[in-house]
Amino acid sequence: MLNITNIFTQISINTVIAVGMTFVILLGGIDLSVGSVLALCTIFAGLVITGRSYSAGTAIFLAIMASMASGMACGLFNGWVSEKWKIHSFVVTLGMLNMARGAALQVSNSRTIFSFPRAFNSFGSMSFFGVPVIFIMAMLLVLAGHFILKKTVFGRMIYAIGNNEEAVRLSGHNTKIYKVTAFVICGATVGMAAILYMLRLNIASPILGNGFELTAIAAVVIGGTSMSGGKGSLIGTFFGAAIIGVLNNGLLLLGMSDFARQIVTGAIIVVAVVLDTYRAKISLMLR
Repeated sequence: MLNITNIFTQISINTVIAVGMTFVILLGGIDLSVGSVLALCTIFAGLVITGRSYSAGTAIFLAIMASMASGMACGLFNGWVSEKWKIHSFVVTLGMLNMARGAALQVSNSRTIFSFPRAFNSFGSMSFFGVPVIFIMAMLLVLAGHFILKKTVFGRMIYAIGNNEEAVRLSGHNTKIYKVTAFVICGATVGMAAILYMLRLNIASPILGNGFELTAIAAVVIGGTSMSGGKGSLIGTFFGAAIIGVLNNGLLLLGMSDFARQIVTGAIIVVAVVLDTYRAKISLMLR
C-alpha cells in the first residue's frame, strides 16, 4: 500500500503538466519549455511565500497566483510568437526553455528557496483515506480538462483545428485565438504543477524540472494522443502518466539507475510514435 501511495505522489506532477501538454499536442504543436517554466514558477512563488510582510494565508494565496500568472505569461508568449510569425512551436518553446531557465537562475541568484509556512508544508503531506492530496488535485484537473475537451465548444474546436485548421478558418473561426489559448492553458497547468512540486518537496529551485518535458510528452503520446493533432483524450493521458509512473517505480525497485530509466522512457516515446504512425496508416486504408 505504501508503494502505491508513492506512485500516486510521483505521477501527480507529471499528470498535471501532461494535461496542458495534451491541449497543445491536440493542435499539432508541442511545448518543450515546461520544465524550465516550472522552475521559474517555483522561484516566483517561493519569493512571495517567504515574504516577511505577509501573513501565512495571504502569502500562500499570493504565491499560488504568482506561480499561475508566470506560467500563463510564458504560455502566452509561446502561443503569440508562434502564431504572430508562423513559427513552429518547437522552435519557440525551445527558446523559452533557455529563457525561463536563465530567468529563474537570475531572479533567484542561483539559490534554493525554502522555509515555507508550516500550514503550506502540512497541506502537502496530507492524504484522504491513504490517497495523497496532491494526487486528488491532479485528478480533479484531469476531470476538468476532460469536460472542457469533450463537452464544450472550445474543446470541440481544439479537435477540429488539429484535424483540419484550414477548414475551421474558412468556416469563419479565428484559429489563432484557440491556439494561443491552448498554450496559455499549458502554462497555467505548469504553474499549478510548480505549486504541487513545492508542496511535495518544500523547496523552490531554479534547477528543478530538468527532463519534465520528456515525461509529459511521453504521457500524452503513450495515452494515445496523435502527434499530428486531432486525436486523443485526457483520460488516455492520465493512463499514459500512470504507465510511466509504474514503469519508473518498477525499474527503481529493480535497482536500475536514473540514466537507464531515461533510456527506457525515450525508447517508449519512439515506440509510441511509431505505433501512432501505423495506426494512422491503417485508418486511411480502412477508409
